[in-house]
Amino acid sequence: MIVTIQPSILSGNIYAPASKSSMQRACAAALVRKGISIIHNPGTSNDDKAALSIIKEMGCEIKFTKDELIIDSSNAFIHSTSNIQNSAATINCGESGLSIRMFTPIVALSKNKITINGEGSLLKRPMDFFDAILPQLNVEINSNQGKLPLQIAGPLLPKNIEIDGSLSSQFLTGLLMAYSASNADTVSISVKDLKSKPYVDLTLKVMSDFGLNVPENNNYKSFTFNKPINQQTNKLINYTVEGDWSGASFLLVAGAIAGNIIVKGLDIQSTQADKKILEALQDCGCNISIRENEIEISNSNLGLKAFHFNATDCPDLFPPLVALAAFCNGTTVIEGVSRLAHKESDRAKTLQDEFSKMGVDIELQGNLMMVKGGAVVKGARVHSRHDHRIAMACAVAALKAEGETIIEEAEAINKSYPGFYQHLKLLGTMIEVM
Repeated sequence: MIVTIQPSILSGNIYAPASKSSMQRACAAALVRKGISIIHNPGTSNDDKAALSIIKEMGCEIKFTKDELIIDSSNAFIHSTSNIQNSAATINCGESGLSIRMFTPIVALSKNKITINGEGSLLKRPMDFFDAILPQLNVEINSNQGKLPLQIAGPLLPKNIEIDGSLSSQFLTGLLMAYSASNADTVSISVKDLKSKPYVDLTLKVMSDFGLNVPENNNYKSFTFNKPINQQTNKLINYTVEGDWSGASFLLVAGAIAGNIIVKGLDIQSTQADKKILEALQDCGCNISIRENEIEISNSNLGLKAFHFNATDCPDLFPPLVALAAFCNGTTVIEGVSRLAHKESDRAKTLQDEFSKMGVDIELQGNLMMVKGGAVVKGARVHSRHDHRIAMACAVAALKAEGETIIEEAEAINKSYPGFYQHLKLLGTMIEVM
């Protein structure tokens, strides 16, 4: 797909997309809890579809109604006490990093021998975490030298373990769900150097919303499961997927640099890490009004100024922050570059390369990214590098660039925000999709 964007002035109202972080966790919790769950405002991104595919392969019955998703996990394989091997032998996580890290421990609850695979960039991501941890939990595992595919055979048995949380909190999310499903009692998961703590908060909240046994959070150093709760499997669970702060961050930055818009459907009390985008927007000097369930945002007549931002716990904000910083006078400093190496692309280098085509100078120095803003941002021919957030960042920067911008492989957005270009068009963007 080729997308061409002309400089545009935005106006109007738009609803944030459904959060894939919330949606995928809801799918996992619905699988784990055994019973019927109704998911309202379900997501439709490729990552969301991957999560649904996984729980379907694990034996969940799935039904879509108008605006709801009904999941019945009563006959899911992880709840089976039979020694008979079930038919599912392979699950595919697509390109979803969250799905592979979260569902692997959950799938390991099954007695089946199961192959876990993925596609695209996921095949290159390190999975040696599981090689080290799962054997400690009674799970046999064979990997492709620390990468996909994984072949596992459970059942997982909870024990006191210590894990490294520096690469991603998503591994911990999967273990917390799996421990809860296996009725863990008086066992702890200790964590060293945990990153992205707000995403762990989201996991714990989703577990609570689905009536799962939630561990005690000991200042993010360890998570202790005490006496299991008596889960009411006949109780109907209703869960509403939150608006997505990750996707909405691009809309908010678009408003800050190129118009006056209102973004609706965001929970200001959300535990999503990317809610922190509000700090950068306030620091750069744009006009922003935060109200219940909506945010109004526009450019400032005084211009935007450079800012300093720590993205260690919210690395997905790097792309929209770079697009914002390109139009801020001065040098913006963003911390947390070390979190970007194992994304859909080597995201720090990709941002540097693609934004240089638009005349934006980005310097990488250890864990810091310096974006020199205030110069003319030029329309250019750029490439998504098959990374959804790179495509969206370039599209947002194109709104106030001089001349048209052409984005190649622009369909990468389908991974997280398939309606992104349509939403930009609804706000007044001159955009052509081919």
